[in-house]
Amino acid sequence: MANGLYLYCIADGHVEKNFDNIGINGQEVYTIVYEDLSAIVHDLIVEQERVEGEKLNECAMKHAQVIDVVWEKFGTILPLTFYTVIKGDEKIAPAQNLKNWMCDDYKNLKQKLAKVKGKAEYAIKIFWSTQKIGELLIQNDPEIRTLHATIETSQKGLAYMYKQKLENLLKKKIEAEAERYFNDFYKRIAACVSAIKVEATKKVDLDKQMLMNLSCLMSKEDSAILGKELDLMSNINGIFVRFTGPWAPYSFV
Repeated sequence: MANGLYLYCIADGHVEKNFDNIGINGQEVYTIVYEDLSAIVHDLIVEQERVEGEKLNECAMKHAQVIDVVWEKFGTILPLTFYTVIKGDEKIAPAQNLKNWMCDDYKNLKQKLAKVKGKAEYAIKIFWSTQKIGELLIQNDPEIRTLHATIETSQKGLAYMYKQKLENLLKKKIEAEAERYFNDFYKRIAACVSAIKVEATKKVDLDKQMLMNLSCLMSKEDSAILGKELDLMSNINGIFVRFTGPWAPYSFV
């Protein structure tokens, strides 16, 4: 007998529905309702259904697929973290535990649902080529251009010293450019979205570096406006933009 519930998300609306066996490990997914909220769950035997090893990615993908199905049905949802489990005990069933939480946190859940209503999450990753930016600085920055010319006309010993100075100066200028680009892009993106979250940047490869990694909450209409703004950014020499979505609003709940 199940002694827990696997919780996928909270949906806006009182809908008693069975989604059939679309859950992790083919589990039957259904709703548990409280007032005008619906929790999407499947029954779980907690001790027997822990997810580990190679199966982890498969189950995480299934979790996301279920949320997409529910999102399509309800329109407004609060997706829960992978492997969120509501337990019961000798005195209280898991379903009652879940309803108690929905009751206690009702106001907060409704506020969060209102925040994401009519909106979706989009991911923006902006990369740049430091080599290309460095080349542009050598061409266009007077201080760097002068130092670069000095190296070409200096004797070997002096040329080495000037080269070291150029590398330090170029590094400093590139860092300043990174800050300038980040601030400019962030301001332009923020003007198009309802909410924005700065995520950690990740290593990519030797040719490109990730300049910024953002999760954004917006309506589909605003995403078209933002897409045009991102097109302008991608036309800048040495800048590369990746824009994906829409997704359920994982980062904003």
